[in-house]
Amino acid sequence: MSAYIGALDQGTTSTRFMVFDRHGRVVSMAQKEHEQIYPNPGWVEHDSLEIWRRTLEVVDEACDARGLRPKDFAAIGITNQRETTVVWNRETGLPIYNALVWQDTRVADYVTRFAQEGGNSRFREQTGLPLTTYFSGLKIRWLLDNVKGAREDASSGKLLFGNMDSYLLWNLTGGVNGGIHVTDVTNASRTQLMNLATLDWDPELLTIFDIPRSMLPEVRSSSEVYGNLTRTHLSGVPIAGILGDQHAALVGQTCFKPGEAKNTYGTGCFLLLNTGEKPVISKNGLLTTVAYKFGKEPARYALEGSIAITGALVQWIRDNLGLIQKSEDIELLANTVKDNGGVYFVPAFSGLYAPYWKDSARGVITGLTRYANKGHIARAALEATAYQTREVVEAMEADSGISLEQLRTDGGMTANDMLMQFQADILDRTVVRPVIKETTALGAAYAAGLAVGFYKDTDDLIANWSIDRVWKPQMEGTQRDEHYKKWKRAVTRSFDWTDD
Repeated sequence: MSAYIGALDQGTTSTRFMVFDRHGRVVSMAQKEHEQIYPNPGWVEHDSLEIWRRTLEVVDEACDARGLRPKDFAAIGITNQRETTVVWNRETGLPIYNALVWQDTRVADYVTRFAQEGGNSRFREQTGLPLTTYFSGLKIRWLLDNVKGAREDASSGKLLFGNMDSYLLWNLTGGVNGGIHVTDVTNASRTQLMNLATLDWDPELLTIFDIPRSMLPEVRSSSEVYGNLTRTHLSGVPIAGILGDQHAALVGQTCFKPGEAKNTYGTGCFLLLNTGEKPVISKNGLLTTVAYKFGKEPARYALEGSIAITGALVQWIRDNLGLIQKSEDIELLANTVKDNGGVYFVPAFSGLYAPYWKDSARGVITGLTRYANKGHIARAALEATAYQTREVVEAMEADSGISLEQLRTDGGMTANDMLMQFQADILDRTVVRPVIKETTALGAAYAAGLAVGFYKDTDDLIANWSIDRVWKPQMEGTQRDEHYKKWKRAVTRSFDWTDD
């Protein structure tokens, strides 16, 4: 029997391929970054062809590093940056335009137009999502309206749409030579085109957004065999799992019971709470989404709090301000001061996501005095992640009626001990980091493994989960309240910065 399971993790800033053994331990890994393209303020793009090249490279490099061949793999899964939108020509395989990244805000005018009838919650009942620049549907509409000849080609059946999962799956299974055009329910639920009840494309929404159904992939479960690889060293290996990145992290953290939650600290921050077999429509600015669907089992749903800028703020301090050379240096810089010096940093670079959903907000740094230095700015940047997470936790508890006892964390920023302690302090909750921190890739591997019998059931996956470190609150209540009050005041300063 094959010894390993693979996961292709296509993220916002990089693509990597990870190989896991049966116990969830990493056997091999290769990772490569891709360019972030900013043509105009608020516009964020990726070169889809560059990401496709990086995909081929990391799969081959990770396999070559350990001499792995197809017989060594039971299957591979795919996890991906959600909402990032690719439209390509089915006859040539070429994208008609750069991918529009989930952070991109160019569709703000569409949001205003569609919200005129019914407000920003116009489609929340069907989709669980507010009208905002975040989701794929309006990005498809922008491409059809603004790329010359795109609408005509779409109407004649020449164009295909996908988030990165569909785009890569189509290419990996043959591309123009029979590539498979499907997506899973988690990615489909992030387009604002899928109905949460039917788990399929909603005809009314397609008509309203003026998007031909022929462009869209078939919606399938998150754990089943979709097809076999025809490219890379792993030709013939089945692709058997697809999960949007945050849903994959929920699975990787084995949050299979209603009430269990995880927070992933990556480019953005995403907190998901398993709500079971029925969707809970939020009244406090959260998203209702599909958590996962394993084969023929009923879909599980989740409440999600999405924060646009967390790890990306560290990258901005590194690349735009030059205060640090490597992202991990921010903890050293932040520890050169004993507190934030009264400085608060609201990173609303592309508006505010949960629980505010204010596209017109922009980033602000408040509380600056002559006393403030780069250490205070670094500390304020890290603290912003923890404050935003508290806002989401409060909204989640209000919607669900569940009081979280602990927060399971994962993602690159969890290596920052100062941030994790401050997170526990400002939340007044226990924060837990698992032994395996890269739970996004692990979740995709788990979904693929379940589909092919590499794992018997979710109990096998739960047995793999173990704690690496626990942080408990140490901050006095009055100090916590004062910090949070000033944070909330700083957030209001970011509101309505743009006129549209």
